Amino acid sequence: MSKKRIAVIGGDGIGPEVTKQGVKVLEKLSTITDLAFEFENFNVGADHYLETGDLVTDEVKADLTSFDAIYLGAVGDPRVKPGVLEHGILLDLRFSLDQYINLRPIKLLDSKFTPLKDKGPKDIDMMIVRENTEGLYAGVGGFFKKGTKDEVATQEMINTYKGVERVIRYAYEYAQKRNKENKLTLCDKSNVLTYSHDLWQRVFKEVGEKYPKVNQHHMLVDAMTMKMVRNPEIFDVVVTCNMFGDIITDLGAEIQGGMGMAVSGNINPEGVSMFEPVHGSAPDIAGQNKANPLAALLAAAMMVEVLGNPKEAQMIQKAIDLSLAENQTTVDMGGKLTTDGVGDYICSVLG
Repeated sequence: MSKKRIAVIGGDGIGPEVTKQGVKVLEKLSTITDLAFEFENFNVGADHYLETGDLVTDEVKADLTSFDAIYLGAVGDPRVKPGVLEHGILLDLRFSLDQYINLRPIKLLDSKFTPLKDKGPKDIDMMIVRENTEGLYAGVGGFFKKGTKDEVATQEMINTYKGVERVIRYAYEYAQKRNKENKLTLCDKSNVLTYSHDLWQRVFKEVGEKYPKVNQHHMLVDAMTMKMVRNPEIFDVVVTCNMFGDIITDLGAEIQGGMGMAVSGNINPEGVSMFEPVHGSAPDIAGQNKANPLAALLAAAMMVEVLGNPKEAQMIQKAIDLSLAENQTTVDMGGKLTTDGVGDYICSVLG
């Protein structure tokens, strides 16, 4: 089997610490399976920006397209104005590399980690398919008379037929393959966003005609937030726009055990995809060897699966499950291990 070339962007704060554990686990995986990896580190983040003024150059982006995947740690630093790194690195990579699908699994691994009463792993297991390059995140808008009492600020939600159709089609395909339920829910706000989400409604029905075996459902986003708390078991695969996907997946992270367990895949099915934990850079604990690396390891497992190796991805998943069951975790999850200790433990039980 040919080597998978992985571009590693440790980024800011705890990012380098947690991605180090992911690389460690993938290297161990390569010794007990037929998989092989080649890693290359990219100096992208706050330190590089403060030193050079560069975020992600065109040369770096061109180089990244030659890799099989990108493994990202975290972006964000208190020394840099909020939004600069997030827009200039994370969103720029998503947009420039046309990673138009954001996959966010919401999966509870152990009942003790959810705040929901009487809910367990069988109840909290869904996949959110979020549109990743349009909507309010397209950055279309501006100011008029900024800084005065007459100031006007606008930001437009951009939805194209192409963008909506391809994410909905991906979601139907995913729902059809995921499990026997074959259930897909469109989450929108079509009773208020009567133009943009009318487009989502029409495309959802149009594409759905080609997937008669998929059970089609619809739910307004405010109703969905309530149902995610009271009845999360009714959801299987959910497709939604960029903004609503951002919001409901953070709610989902809490019901699955917190941001320390949340993972994200930025997918370009025809190009290079990027995988990351979504917990942020946590600068207050950076360099202290106590950051929880499990989300980064789950991101590594997702990367392996999307690259076409589900069996090997499941090996990482089972090792993580065991670490939770045996309390071999960092302090925030109830254990006593360091960041390095968790990575070492996962490596020791792989196989």
